[in-house]
Amino acid sequence: MVETTLEIPSGVTLTIESDSFTVSGPKGKVINKFKDVKITQNSGKVKISGLSKMTVNTIEALLKSAIKGVSEGYTIKLQMVYAHFPFTLEQKGAVMILKNFLGEKNPRKAMVVGDTKVNVEKEFIVVSGPDKYAVGQTAANLKSATHIKEKDPRVFQDGIYNSIQ
Repeated sequence: MVETTLEIPSGVTLTIESDSFTVSGPKGKVINKFKDVKITQNSGKVKISGLSKMTVNTIEALLKSAIKGVSEGYTIKLQMVYAHFPFTLEQKGAVMILKNFLGEKNPRKAMVVGDTKVNVEKEFIVVSGPDKYAVGQTAANLKSATHIKEKDPRVFQDGIYNSIQ
């Protein structure tokens, strides 16, 4: 039996159910599911125990990520780059719509995952939220929505990329 303990900082609330845990804090809420592990909580500490060290360490990493996310939040900065046709990005519910990308008449779409917030300021896009995986997947969805097929990538460099700033 492998065990590890993790301390919960003040201002963060952990709720444990039979097969999932919910971490809440000032920046939001993160829910993760688990199996093959027993999680117990008492007096500001969490004890994770299970048969496999790999599984216990994975759940510990998920808990640490969730605690950091609800305390500080995660942010990814992207930049819209175009040389041929200026395109616009607008949000409708859980879908980001790219209009006029490469002069296309049909808009391209990218899904926003979870409680992630997307802010567009001129050519910069700021993707932020409490869940690290949802923020990363939303940024990846935006980047992959602008993938150009059957054209020379050295000439057609239009798209959404990670920002250096």
